Amino acid sequence: MKGGKSKSEAKSSRLAVSKKPTKAAGKKAGKAAKDPNKPKRPASAFFVFMEEFREQYKKEHPKNKSVAAVGKAGGEKWKSMSEADKAPYVAKAEKRKADYEKELKSYNKRQAEGPKADDEEESEKSMSEVNDEDDDEEGSGDEDDDE
Repeated sequence: MKGGKSKSEAKSSRLAVSKKPTKAAGKKAGKAAKDPNKPKRPASAFFVFMEEFREQYKKEHPKNKSVAAVGKAGGEKWKSMSEADKAPYVAKAEKRKADYEKELKSYNKRQAEGPKADDEEESEKSMSEVNDEDDDEEGSGDEDDDE
């Protein structure tokens, strides 16, 4: 009986142990940290249209609380619109895209120049952290000697 229990316990413990590292490793490797200073991508022509459509829809249907209903109605209207009707929204979206590209170029330029200064700051921080750890170790050693 001992053999049966130890095998099942060993299997369950192996499974539990093997699952935990893979989940943690998957999360860390999957996504890079986002930079809050990076410019946001511009809205497409449809989303520019939806900005105005939401306001109109809320005025016409003040009691409606459903986001899905607004999206569905906006999508139906967008599909029924001609290219001429969509043109002003496409133009606004293209202007936003051009502005975004300019901002992104300046952001990338700052990033190319900036890391040198950031690396120096990080190295100073890491040095102070190392010094702090050394101080802690020395303090704990002194306490052991007193006892």
